[in-house]
Amino acid sequence: MKTSHGLLIAAAVALVGVTGCATKNYVKSQTAPIIDHTNQLDQKTAENNRNLHDVDDRATAGIKQAQSAADSATQNAQSAGKAADDAQTAANDAVHRADSLDSVVKGLDSYKQMADVTVNFGFDKSNLTKDEQAKLDQFAQQLGNAKSYILEVTGGTDSTGSKEYNYDLSNRRADSVVQYLASKYGVAPHRFYLIGIGKDKEVAPNTTAEGRKENRRVQVQLLSNMSNGQAPATSQAAPGPGNN
Repeated sequence: MKTSHGLLIAAAVALVGVTGCATKNYVKSQTAPIIDHTNQLDQKTAENNRNLHDVDDRATAGIKQAQSAADSATQNAQSAGKAADDAQTAANDAVHRADSLDSVVKGLDSYKQMADVTVNFGFDKSNLTKDEQAKLDQFAQQLGNAKSYILEVTGGTDSTGSKEYNYDLSNRRADSVVQYLASKYGVAPHRFYLIGIGKDKEVAPNTTAEGRKENRRVQVQLLSNMSNGQAPATSQAAPGPGNN
């Protein structure tokens, strides 16, 4: 009996063992597809997240690019607007200058020359040398006694170079004279009338070095309005060598 009972117990244990293994295998066979499916879902989710990040990055980059283009367009529009305003201001100044000069020209019969001086410049130069500044200093001594006067400042060049370049150069030379007299002697801007004639009017032949040197000049004329009956002064600044 004991032996039979022992065999029954062993058989029961073996059956439980077999049943346990079968149960584990069954559970494993049932859960494996779920785990695989879950892993696939995790991978899909990760992939979707990556795709979403990529889309977000591209969208952000696109927005930045569009904003940059919009900012650039705004800056260009602002620059164009400023350029238009500057051009309009320059045009208004030119018209005002022309009107002002026209009013003077119409009354030039009442202006008499009181004095004049000519200063010369180096080749392709528009800066004043110390010697030329000294000539202007001597000329400027007469401005204190002048009444209702204007200064006609005429710049010229020799025949070297194009007309356009020489017009610009002659204006720069005239500007140098104006800046010197205005800054050192306090001559008001409205008293200056600049004329840049380039190489159009020579005072000496351009066929010689000496002649070209004389043409590289600025002439300043002190003109006084004598309509009030005042007598013009007769003094003139002493001309320098070659300044005829």
